[in-house]
Amino acid sequence: MLKNTIFALTLGAAMALGGAANAADKIKIGVSYPTPTHAWAAGMNWHAEQAEKRLEALHPDIDLILVNSPDPASQASALEDMVSVNQIDALVVLPFESDPLTDPVLNVKKSGALITVVDRGLSREGIEDIYVAGNNPELGRVSAEYMKGRLKSGDNIVILRGIPTTIDNERFDAFMAEIEGSGINVLDYKHANWNRDDGFEVMQDFLSRFPDIDAVWAQDDDIAIGVVAALKQAGRDGDGMFVVGGAGMKETIKAIMDGNELQPIDVLYPPAMLATAMDVTVAAFKSNGPVAGRYILGATLIDQSNADQFYFPDSPF
Repeated sequence: MLKNTIFALTLGAAMALGGAANAADKIKIGVSYPTPTHAWAAGMNWHAEQAEKRLEALHPDIDLILVNSPDPASQASALEDMVSVNQIDALVVLPFESDPLTDPVLNVKKSGALITVVDRGLSREGIEDIYVAGNNPELGRVSAEYMKGRLKSGDNIVILRGIPTTIDNERFDAFMAEIEGSGINVLDYKHANWNRDDGFEVMQDFLSRFPDIDAVWAQDDDIAIGVVAALKQAGRDGDGMFVVGGAGMKETIKAIMDGNELQPIDVLYPPAMLATAMDVTVAAFKSNGPVAGRYILGATLIDQSNADQFYFPDSPF
């Protein structure tokens, strides 16, 4: 009886020590991003959570620590905790804002962690080991290319831009450069701030001023929802006009799958880019080949032939 008790205690202690060793041996990857405040960001959050489950099931020695923050100061504090409390080996970060997060990310880098930056670059070069982002100029170019294929010289379009930012400028400038020389008339363009209500109001203004509009570049699916609502309210949703949005919202993708002529295509700005960054960061520890570098994701044109590949009905976006 005594021998059995001693054996059981010894085995239990060994298992406990083994468990502690396994926990210590885990590769800890912090994932820091803003608290979702709009649909695209909520979709990004959903894809990140799905990636966490998938990657941890595939690699039992990987521990992904997901933290979202409501403002830059909270995100900076979360990064400090990831180093001091979680002792992370790598950081995947989508900065709330570039400037206030640059030094906090640099401090994580000084701890020896691998750094992956997503979407919004830092204000100082050379900090990140990996950079993952959507292709904003390509989103504008692909949208314009589709317009050129559908419209003829003399046709009229209006443009609803996003928030006045570098991202919006990149999209808009690339669109205008691609459409130059096509003979397509840009009647007007206004900022709609990637917002449904603003999209509705701006489109109402365009409809009141321009009786002949052949197409609308809404740049973003949230804006496009407002545009479509304005068209329907004005009774102009059946006159052959079409709307091109962007990002990959599930309602838009479903409309494309169903053959909606008002929204025949969408241009992807991947809501799964944070999940992609998590995949790439894990690969940095698991791959035999080099992983560091820049990963610029394609602005895929989504139409009825491929829409099912981008449809995630369980995602909030």
